[in-house]
Amino acid sequence: MAWLNIIVQGALLGGLYALFAAGLSLMFGVMRLVNIAHGDLIVLSAYCALVIVQATGMHPLASLVLVVPLMFAFGYGLQRGLLNFTLSGGILPPLLVTFGLSVIIQNGLLEAFSADSRRLQAGALETASLRLGDQLAIGWLPAIVFIVAVAVIALLEQLLYRTALGRAFRAVSDDADTAQLSGVEIRHVFALATALALAVVSLAGVLLAIRTNFDPSIGPARLLYAFEAVIIGGLGSLWGTLAGGVLLGIAQSLGAALDPGWEILAGHIVFLLVLLLRPRGLFPKQAE
Repeated sequence: MAWLNIIVQGALLGGLYALFAAGLSLMFGVMRLVNIAHGDLIVLSAYCALVIVQATGMHPLASLVLVVPLMFAFGYGLQRGLLNFTLSGGILPPLLVTFGLSVIIQNGLLEAFSADSRRLQAGALETASLRLGDQLAIGWLPAIVFIVAVAVIALLEQLLYRTALGRAFRAVSDDADTAQLSGVEIRHVFALATALALAVVSLAGVLLAIRTNFDPSIGPARLLYAFEAVIIGGLGSLWGTLAGGVLLGIAQSLGAALDPGWEILAGHIVFLLVLLLRPRGLFPKQAE
């Protein structure tokens, strides 16, 4: 039963990693843009929620009502005002620009909030749990995070395959030039993809801030977990991203159970094994 509890807790942690990865997967799938600043945008969302909570006294979860639209608008403006101009020069310009954005966000947050660790207080929700046996308990907060991750991925799947916007996303992903000749405004579509990705990022950032401490320097580690979840699951597969996040979370939980020093390393080892055995990931998107 103890090992079952470890696996369950790891799977719930994987829901948070899947939220980290969903926005990254969406941006890469639509624009082939690797966003190096993705982890720092997660942290930026957490600090936005911190400012809103301190200014208004809102519950951290209620702050999502303001944080999500704010990050959506920021994502749209970022893509239209900056990132769209980097997409025609190959893979290197977006990497360099988003790396610079990462440095700016980290140092801006450090200047504004110092290096002190912060956390959003959610009261009894942080410790409330559902006990299913002597050695198995499911925390309400991790369960909420996992449910949100599943819901977000399900909604993104519906949007991509059941809506006009989703068809536009898939069209510009397959052939942006042909889509533009067909009347699709690709710069607007790209901006909407980034805006949607940052809306998902804001969910991940606020839930991260409730679940654990954060500071301006943790963005690169969140980016690494997001990359690993995407690669393990398979590029282009949103449900694969969820599976990748869950597998990564379970690996870290099992590693921590064996030795606390193995927690992060165990996840990296699983990532490398997947790369060796299935380079395209566990559930790669099938080519049409």
